[in-house]
Amino acid sequence: MNEADDVLTRMAQAQTQVQPESAAVAGPTLPPVRLVAVGAAPLDVVAHERAVADPRAGAQVVFTGVVRDHDHDRRVLALEYEGHPSAEQVLREIAADLAARPGTIALAVSHRVGPLLVGDVALVAAVATAHRQAAFALCAELVDTVKDRLPIWKRQVFADGTDEWVNCP
Repeated sequence: MNEADDVLTRMAQAQTQVQPESAAVAGPTLPPVRLVAVGAAPLDVVAHERAVADPRAGAQVVFTGVVRDHDHDRRVLALEYEGHPSAEQVLREIAADLAARPGTIALAVSHRVGPLLVGDVALVAAVATAHRQAAFALCAELVDTVKDRLPIWKRQVFADGTDEWVNCP
């Protein structure tokens, strides 16, 4: 069972438990950080969306970073992401920092490493808040913070046979 399946199973179990009437109105309270992962497996966008589902949320925003077929005027064939061994811990810290913000109901974020082809999903960020403006702002900040702080480097492979490392120290 992967982490996304585990989160969904815990959510389903929490919803079926008998609760006092006052708690049943609000639903189960889960921790705001629902899913964080760094790995080579394809990312499940729907699992991230489901992970942040919460009856208190009036807005969910899901961002998918997808490998595109160009960078500036050069045709891209593939990408390769290489992560530092601390990458998942750093991603957990980023998630915890943003989840602690007032108004954050739920957050899920994952990044792939390894080889990816055009159209593959490299990053998924999902958030839930009470209102849409806060959800859009939180998701944008999450994506920007991941791109700024996560120790994962990108190698682009171009159609002309050359390659280039991006955001590599």
